[in-house]
Amino acid sequence: MKLLVLFIGLSISFNAVGIDNQLTEEEKLQGWQLLFNGKNLSEWRNFRKKEINKKWVVKNGAMHLSGSGGGDILTYQSFKNFDLKLEWKISNAGNSGIFILADEKGAQIYSHAPEVQILDNEKHSDNKIASHLSGSLYDMIASPKASHKKAGEWNQIRILLDNQHLQVWQNKVKTVDIKIGSELWNKLVAESKFANWSGFGVNQSGHIGLQDHGDPVSFKNIKIKVL
Repeated sequence: MKLLVLFIGLSISFNAVGIDNQLTEEEKLQGWQLLFNGKNLSEWRNFRKKEINKKWVVKNGAMHLSGSGGGDILTYQSFKNFDLKLEWKISNAGNSGIFILADEKGAQIYSHAPEVQILDNEKHSDNKIASHLSGSLYDMIASPKASHKKAGEWNQIRILLDNQHLQVWQNKVKTVDIKIGSELWNKLVAESKFANWSGFGVNQSGHIGLQDHGDPVSFKNIKIKVL
């Protein structure tokens, strides 16, 4: 009897902290949905393609880009107001990114889509500019150093977009808080590499995207709640 009680207690404790790539009962009631179930990549496809490249694989319960050539991918669904959570892990000297409000009208997935940067901040060559470090709104808003982890470690990202109010947290540290289309937003765009990119950051809705920057990268616990 004591062993049975102990087993039940352990089960409850384990379920309370959650299991990778699964929703808790509370999350289900709140309206969260998985964008990766840990088994297949059925929610994703390549940019301007109907399927997903074989270099994007499921490995050890994570969505994994095994090497260059897998191509940028995006969700089948489009989203307007949402709360997105995921975890990422970058390879040594690696680079990747998370896109929001992506469309397929431009030449590339990033033509119109703001990006939350993923980077090995210590070893990748694109570490000289603060707004290019992990958790930053790429080339626009730099993330605090307190949000950074070393390559090979899992990082938590939360992206909250509500009526164009964009907030980002990396490892529970807020890295971005801005209104898309505001005076400040327009100023930052004008001062960035996107200054002359027609249509950049103007979409009211779009796909979630993940970048192939030529380096192995992994993602898990990708979940979203439509607001």
